[in-house]
Amino acid sequence: MRTTVNDLPNRATSPAPLHAAGAGSERPVEAAVAALTHAAATRTPCAPVRQYLGTSDIDAAYEVQRRLAQARGTAGARRAGAKIGLTAPVVQRQFGVFQPDFGVLHDDMLYAHTEPLPLGRFLQPRAEGEIAFVLGRDLDRPGPSVADVLRATEFVLPAIEIVDSRIAGWDLAITDTVADNASSGAVVLGTTPYPVAGLDLARVGMTLRREGEAVSHGAGHACLGSPVVAVAWLARELVRREQPLRAGDVVMSGALGPMVPVGGPGRFRLELDGLGEVEAVLEEETK
Repeated sequence: MRTTVNDLPNRATSPAPLHAAGAGSERPVEAAVAALTHAAATRTPCAPVRQYLGTSDIDAAYEVQRRLAQARGTAGARRAGAKIGLTAPVVQRQFGVFQPDFGVLHDDMLYAHTEPLPLGRFLQPRAEGEIAFVLGRDLDRPGPSVADVLRATEFVLPAIEIVDSRIAGWDLAITDTVADNASSGAVVLGTTPYPVAGLDLARVGMTLRREGEAVSHGAGHACLGSPVVAVAWLARELVRREQPLRAGDVVMSGALGPMVPVGGPGRFRLELDGLGEVEAVLEEETK
């Protein structure tokens, strides 16, 4: 049974009040947690949480993310890996945020090729094509390198991420998206594993199609130069924060091209040169 946003504890019975960071009776982190929890539980986007956190206190934003992930764990979700956001320059330009971030993947966020994905779990979904890494070893040594990532990777998969935002209108600063679990939604994984040996992931071309029509193009080099480089960045960040990647983790390495609005029920198909295809099937929930 999947845990959805509606299964999480509702810590706020009404939207959090709007006030500047540090002002009012609520501490900034608690206010941001309450606002995002309410948005998820009611499926109603909230105002940017930078009103509480400011735009530069990234550690405070990650503390919000940590508390929200902890609440999901309490509600029954299991940590399944991590995702990297804001890796592609075209996506950074879309939001005016010019540095990567990361979020937590939970088991209820993972779907398989063609498995129906209910639209009702999202607020403002968008789709993007990525390469997922599945680890066979821990990445817990200080300063893990690209070579460490390659040794630790058991295989890679084509993957579609359905990104989402609890922030109204995708009006984001870096603290908004970090606090909101790197604007995470769900992940659709391909079912044919590919070993990384001999693959030049920087040169992998990507086409994302909606109902057969190409809606996004890209390549591996758009992801911090290579998806492997992006995963090495993530591994270093998580070791520094004492939350290292572990064997069995799924790691979404970041967008290879522009994200596109989902816009309703339909099928997205990702085609990756040399890495096969994966299809996301988004459906309205039946009562």
